[in-house]
Amino acid sequence: MKETIYIFSNGRLRRKDNSLIFETEDGQKKFMPIENIKEIYLFGEADINTKALNFLAQKEIVLHHFNYYGYYSGSFYPREHYNSGYMILKQAEYYINEAERLFIAKKFIEGASKNSLKILKYYNRRGKDLTKQINEIERLIIELKNYDTVDKAMAIEGQIKQAYYQGLDIIVNSDEFRFEERSKRPPKNRINALISFSNSMIYTYCLSEIYKTHLDPRIGYLHTTNFRRFTLNLDVAEIFKPVIGDRTILSLLNKGIIKPNDFEDKLEGVYLKETGRKKFLQAMEERLKQTIKHSKLNRQVSYRRLIRLELYKLEKHLIGEEEYEPFVMDW
Repeated sequence: MKETIYIFSNGRLRRKDNSLIFETEDGQKKFMPIENIKEIYLFGEADINTKALNFLAQKEIVLHHFNYYGYYSGSFYPREHYNSGYMILKQAEYYINEAERLFIAKKFIEGASKNSLKILKYYNRRGKDLTKQINEIERLIIELKNYDTVDKAMAIEGQIKQAYYQGLDIIVNSDEFRFEERSKRPPKNRINALISFSNSMIYTYCLSEIYKTHLDPRIGYLHTTNFRRFTLNLDVAEIFKPVIGDRTILSLLNKGIIKPNDFEDKLEGVYLKETGRKKFLQAMEERLKQTIKHSKLNRQVSYRRLIRLELYKLEKHLIGEEEYEPFVMDW
């Protein structure tokens, strides 16, 4: 089975025969047979030449790069091998048509909101009083149906997220990990640092999965398609942030695996240290490999595979084969 490669050290990535070699600054070498690689994540400062990039492109491997603070910098996205002019035209057609775009955008919000609701209800059943947040989100999901523009729908999405995030402090219940309010670039506290890092990872997982489909990542529906490089991965990620990311965060905090010393204060913000990123990514990989019984397919499917299946559903919607319904956790 192909693996995701995470590289934290500084060094040089190069090709050697049918393998990639990462050579650290102190001369250590790690050989990575190309046939075993799904995608590569670079968290350190790495030199890479065109020979290595051409090799990645030839083998259809996406490379994602993050800066020193764990912020997503960009991706090497090889020439699409599943290019479909027809699908690009359908994506553009559904984007330009305001009613069609609104339908898809609302479905992304609906899926994200219902998955957030599932998490709150799970902890509510286990003694955390989240009734207020649950009732508010249920009310807003109903209200979402009444809005006739994407901007108005996104305003409701913001209110839903605010209610959801208010529940995090009740769930975690720790003075060392207080959410308080959402803050980005820079995150102002530890939970915000975890959420920002988690969201960035899910954006890139979705981008890698889009690469394996006929869809073009530059045409999204919830997030406005403009001069930004990619938007569709941001849309699909909304559904999986609670399912994969937030559940991983809550598990790490409740088990005491992530600790205050896994963070550092810098540039008026709070960031995960390398120790914290490694702990998080190990747990995230375990989550992605976990399987659930897919009710429609009637078989076990990994969480990583669920992302691809979501994209296939969107493709079917765009070609008029089957109306899109977002994935919602069934527990």
